[in-house]
Amino acid sequence: MNAAAPFLLQAAEADEGYATAFVPPEWVLVALGFTMVLVFMALIMTRRLTPMVALILVPTVFGLFAGAGLGLGDMIIDAIGSMAPTAALLMFAIMYFGIMIDVGLFDPLIRAITRLLGDDPAKVVLGTAILAGAVSLDGDGSTTFIITTSAMLPIYLRLGMSPVVLTCVAGLMNGTLNIVPWGGPTVRAATALGLQPTDIFVPMLPSLAAGLVIALTFSWFLGLSERKRIGSIDASRLGDGGSLAGPRIFRGADTKPGARATLRTGNIVTLAGGHGGVPAATAVVDREDTAMADTMLDPNRATLRPKLIWFNLALTLVVMVLLVLDIFPLAYVFMVGAAIALVVNFRKLKSQADEIVAHAPSIVGVVSMVLAAGVLVGVLNGTGMVDAMATWITTVIPASLGPFLAVITGILSIPFTFFMSNDAFYYGILPVLAQSAEHFGIAPVEMARASITGQPVHLQSPLVPAILLLVSLASVNLGDHHKKVLWRATIVSLAMLAVGVVVGAIPLMA
Repeated sequence: MNAAAPFLLQAAEADEGYATAFVPPEWVLVALGFTMVLVFMALIMTRRLTPMVALILVPTVFGLFAGAGLGLGDMIIDAIGSMAPTAALLMFAIMYFGIMIDVGLFDPLIRAITRLLGDDPAKVVLGTAILAGAVSLDGDGSTTFIITTSAMLPIYLRLGMSPVVLTCVAGLMNGTLNIVPWGGPTVRAATALGLQPTDIFVPMLPSLAAGLVIALTFSWFLGLSERKRIGSIDASRLGDGGSLAGPRIFRGADTKPGARATLRTGNIVTLAGGHGGVPAATAVVDREDTAMADTMLDPNRATLRPKLIWFNLALTLVVMVLLVLDIFPLAYVFMVGAAIALVVNFRKLKSQADEIVAHAPSIVGVVSMVLAAGVLVGVLNGTGMVDAMATWITTVIPASLGPFLAVITGILSIPFTFFMSNDAFYYGILPVLAQSAEHFGIAPVEMARASITGQPVHLQSPLVPAILLLVSLASVNLGDHHKKVLWRATIVSLAMLAVGVVVGAIPLMA
């Protein structure tokens, strides 16, 4: 028999029914899986490829090395099919909130934030963190990032602040709060181990508090760094009564890559951040008359619908309530919401078409990345890389480390939930680790608590559609976002794990 015969696989024998050419040994799949993710990360962080291109080409090459053969296309199409509802959700969510921005629903909020925070970058960044944290309580990352970006990005661009700071702070806060009982990971852990979500979450409240304090501290220091980078406003240019008597000059502005962005939503004035001055449009601003010019939202835009603000507010509240109640699929809720918003606010057919086209750049950017992520997910699942990686991690842990499995699980959750989906980790790896831990007297609920501490890092993964939405809305390169956020998120995760051990929610040793 040919030596390669054990690895030959006919289409009828493939587990998923794919026309796979051959199945490599498990250790090869493990090596390919980790290498594929690392190569992808290196290419986007060094800005050699855009995330969308890397998400398509890198998995394709590694899928062929993994023996996918003619089955590669089927793997990817199946994964894209499973991600279609997410793509629809993001598409219509962007459209809905873009319409609400254009018609002026968020103008009062932005005006209030502007007056409260002023022109202090440190306060702006801290305000971003608080806003992102408050909205994150609904458990949905996409909603959090849309609202936070809509409210704060115009202010960042006006002040010449780096939008990468915005994505870092918003991603960090959302990841920390992702362990709430109605959030995805806690429910998955509870389901996988037959537990109640509250039994997992309540003892982790001290860990959550510690994580939030650290995330807010990081936000404050990022704000101080932005304040130092931008410099102070020339106070002599300010007139009496809070109005600006002349152009505001920003010193020390940075124009390096990643510190620039454009806000690409409908009727928002396009502006690049990170310049040494401010546009003429903001040279003279009467804060009492309008704060919208102050935030680069055109105060005289034709799409404003001040008479419909209460209707739009009520419609938005209904949409938010339906999202929380989860009565209908989220994508359908935003579809109907966007349709109603268009019909009510834009009666003419041409106006509706113009409004849809106005938001096309943002929609194409995020939906293309979500669908491209289907290539990565399809190759990971279809070739068996995820299963091989899960099996490998459970076999390389020495028996002598068994009593420390809870802490080990917490540490492993940091890279593994970044490299793979929550489903793969909580339904594939966690049950095996929990079963092994029971032999050492570690309860499943303790393992579940440890497993959710990696969420601040998980939320930064390119496999998470919400983070792709965030960087797309802010026009930030995913690699630049990762450079700033990953090490901070890792510290937050480790701190949450350490506090869990200190308070007894997670056993250090069985």
